[in-house]
Amino acid sequence: MLRRRRRGAALPTVLVLVALVVAVVVGARIATDVWWFDQLGFLRTFTTKLWLQAALFAVGALLLGGAVAASLTLGYRTRPVYAPISTEQAGLDRYRESLEPLRRLVVVVLSVAAGLFGGSVAMSRWETLLLWLNRTSFGTEDAQFGMDQGFYVFSLPWLSFVVSFLSAAVVLAGLAALATHYLYGGLRLAGGGQRTTREARVHLASLAALFLVLRGVGYWLDRYEIMVSESGNINIADVVGPSYTDVHAVLPAKAILAIVAVVVALLFVAAAAGTSWRLPAIGTGLLVVSAIAVGGVYPWAVQRFQVTPNRQALEAEYVDRNIRATRDAYDVADTETTDYQPDTSVSPGQLREDADTIPGVRLLDPNVVSDAFRQTQGQRNYYAFPDPLDVDRYSLDGQTQDTVIAARELNLEGLSDSQRTWVNLHTVYTHGYGVVAARGNERAPDGRPSYFEANIPSQGDLGDYEPRIYFGERTEDYSIAGGGDAVEIDYPDNSPEGYARTSYTGGGGVPVGGLLRKLVYALKFGDQNILLSNQVNADSRILYDRTPRERVEKVAPWLTLDGDAYPAVVDGKVLWILDGYTTSASYPYSSTTRLGEVTTDSLTTQTQSVQALQDRTVNYVRNSVKATVDAYTGAVTLYAWDDTDPVLMAWMKAFPDAVQPLSQVSGSLMSHLRYPQDMFKVQRDVLSRYHVTDPRSFLTGQDFWQVPQDPTASEVAQGQQRPAQPPYYLTLQMPGQPSPAFSLTTTYVPTSNNRGSSSQIITGFAAVDADAGSADGEKNEGYGTIRLLELPQSSVVAGPVQVQNDIQSNAAVAEQVRLLSLGQGSEVINGNLLTLPVGGGLLYVEPIYARSTGQNSFPQLRKVVAVFGDQIAIADTLNEALDDVFAGDSGATAGDEGAPPIGGAPAPTAGPAPGATGAPAPVAPVTGDPQAQLQAALTEARSAIQDSAAALARQDFTAYGQAQERLRAAVESASAAQAALAGASGAAPDPAATPSGAPTP
Repeated sequence: MLRRRRRGAALPTVLVLVALVVAVVVGARIATDVWWFDQLGFLRTFTTKLWLQAALFAVGALLLGGAVAASLTLGYRTRPVYAPISTEQAGLDRYRESLEPLRRLVVVVLSVAAGLFGGSVAMSRWETLLLWLNRTSFGTEDAQFGMDQGFYVFSLPWLSFVVSFLSAAVVLAGLAALATHYLYGGLRLAGGGQRTTREARVHLASLAALFLVLRGVGYWLDRYEIMVSESGNINIADVVGPSYTDVHAVLPAKAILAIVAVVVALLFVAAAAGTSWRLPAIGTGLLVVSAIAVGGVYPWAVQRFQVTPNRQALEAEYVDRNIRATRDAYDVADTETTDYQPDTSVSPGQLREDADTIPGVRLLDPNVVSDAFRQTQGQRNYYAFPDPLDVDRYSLDGQTQDTVIAARELNLEGLSDSQRTWVNLHTVYTHGYGVVAARGNERAPDGRPSYFEANIPSQGDLGDYEPRIYFGERTEDYSIAGGGDAVEIDYPDNSPEGYARTSYTGGGGVPVGGLLRKLVYALKFGDQNILLSNQVNADSRILYDRTPRERVEKVAPWLTLDGDAYPAVVDGKVLWILDGYTTSASYPYSSTTRLGEVTTDSLTTQTQSVQALQDRTVNYVRNSVKATVDAYTGAVTLYAWDDTDPVLMAWMKAFPDAVQPLSQVSGSLMSHLRYPQDMFKVQRDVLSRYHVTDPRSFLTGQDFWQVPQDPTASEVAQGQQRPAQPPYYLTLQMPGQPSPAFSLTTTYVPTSNNRGSSSQIITGFAAVDADAGSADGEKNEGYGTIRLLELPQSSVVAGPVQVQNDIQSNAAVAEQVRLLSLGQGSEVINGNLLTLPVGGGLLYVEPIYARSTGQNSFPQLRKVVAVFGDQIAIADTLNEALDDVFAGDSGATAGDEGAPPIGGAPAPTAGPAPGATGAPAPVAPVTGDPQAQLQAALTEARSAIQDSAAALARQDFTAYGQAQERLRAAVESASAAQAALAGASGAAPDPAATPSGAPTP
């Protein structure tokens, strides 16, 4: 007997221990979240969300679990005292007998399961409830019912959820009632006489009546749901809102079905009071017939026999509603559209009127030069730069300069195995150091970026700022910093240790000196070293959730964040800047967009630091918030960028003081805020169809566009298409624009047909003014203005894919590429293909990079290709290429001849150095056999390439510069020999084929 009792006590003991462990783990997570949010000043956001989710879980669990428990209990208590005598009941006797000892347990288990399900479903709708509680007015009404748009965005989603949730509770209760009454004899399926007892009839009829009332409410709400649902009658994908058939057939049908459902519910109430199921059975049949005839057959007949033969005339009004609502919802209603007939002929001085735009052509491709930053500015393996880099703008010498910038972040993956101890990973290597910035339209004479901020310690034009990067895109693990003693590696130097030390004093992170907090964080991270290490003392702070995206997502879970965070030096600090979007899927008549699909391009598919948006469907987007994260302290600040957005206004009511007003944005921060890429990607996708504003033309679909594939993207697998070309930041002046502006640009080509093929002629070009200005708390007047150039449908101008094909098939370009590829496996890389509407036409510019196969090699900008109409030129500089295209004189100056590196930066020189292979060989004139000289030059070039790679491997930049000079001389000698060979054969040498710059090693 004692042994049995001990065995019986084991299970409760195990359950209590499991519950205790779960409670401790959950408690640790909640405690650390409270400390984290409190340190950032967003504790109210966390507690509001936590208590709301807890309340919804409790209500949802009680409703669903309580409905099941009540129905099971009521069914059992109202069972017949004596089960009817029948063969059916005799078969159920053994089930009743076996179930009876476990009946209460079954009720508890089923109720708890239903409650957990209901609670989890209800808890997930906390955002829907919070928006409904804090709803605001849009100030505009829909075209069909005259309801404020806010009803659809804030109220309808919550009302629909409540009706659906209550319906689910009634259905589960009904199933429980049916099973219980059948099992205990209150409901019979066979035999004569009454099939239900009075108690069972009242129970089941009441549940049926309640379900039908809810179904009637659902039918009534369906009338409004049609306003935010995709129309299947327009036959154009993603078009939302009622069509002619919906308005004249479906809406009346929904109203009729709502009335019929309520009437049938009353019949079930009557059945509960009476003795027969006949009337509710007839009513149910009538409801089914009505749903088929009125809700299905009648709308089909209207569509088939009335709308289809007269589609253009009957659907025009409703398509017009869709066009207007869609353009409003995606903030493209004010797009400035201009007819543009591009000129393809060239003449001297053609770019004179665009002289202010040409210097803004960004030749430095942020998707290519990350390795150049890493090799020339990485300093140590435990530093890294993102791929791709970011584009911003800075004021240099009184002029705004397009800039390629990156933070030198901590890279723990670069540590060797012997360095990867817990102390090193979490207390010594804690931060990156400084930013590196290069001019976007220049390069150094050897083809590397032209830095204006670089080196360790930081030097350049950005002045003094806090360079330590404790919070960044690569800081994914926790660090324990501070503590008084300088144990953290700050940056490499020439001291005996080889590095300077520091101790964190930024005030970020959570204090972790006390025993309780050590224990809690040891539980959170599953790491006992936090509790045991003497590196953690009373002044230590633990830094975690350190990436800018993580931090903003936690403090503002109601925002959808842009896929690219970028650093900026603002008021002596490095700030990460992110754009936040408020979205909805319930804006009436607005077409839907799948965010993940339209924001995917060659950058998101081939790089890591730029992400596509979360793949969900919306039909309303606003860039309502600008967020910053301090790279040193981790402080998060949210600014209301679009304070007229009703969705943002609702969230600001829900979370007071979480978002700062626009007036708090300083002028220095404003100068680095830009129009976000993902917002523009969504808008350009919308404009690919909704540039057509005539409803009849829209219905034909013949003038729909798409974004072209990126012709310079990496190769893809056979049978797969290249990803879309990303939008590009650059400074330009659109036709009709008063002055050049920092902009985000894209091109369009005709949409693909059903077989996936598409013409690659250009049909449109769009640019949005991305410059927010530099005034305190005030945006530029033109910021966010989208300008769209529509080419005539009869125009046949090559788009990016065709232009890239022309570049690659051009003989002069091919010869230059061959020369750049000298050596074993040297790689030529095509930079971003930029499009500019200048000179009365469309100018394409593409930088060409070369890279050797050495372990420490990096891409160097060697050539620039310019294309206008049928003219293609390749040269060392954009200036030269433009002059070649425009008959010797473009009329504009690009200013990309090259610039010396900033003070302190290593630069290749031609002077002697230890380990050098000799002075650059002079270029011998072609006095003998040209073929022999060509072979000798090629041999010398290969030797110079090998010497360059060796010099880079040992970071001997002097020897590297000398080898580059030898390589340059060898290439010039090869070119001269080739020209001599061409002259001997009677062919005139192509001047564009003569290289004027050295290939990359």
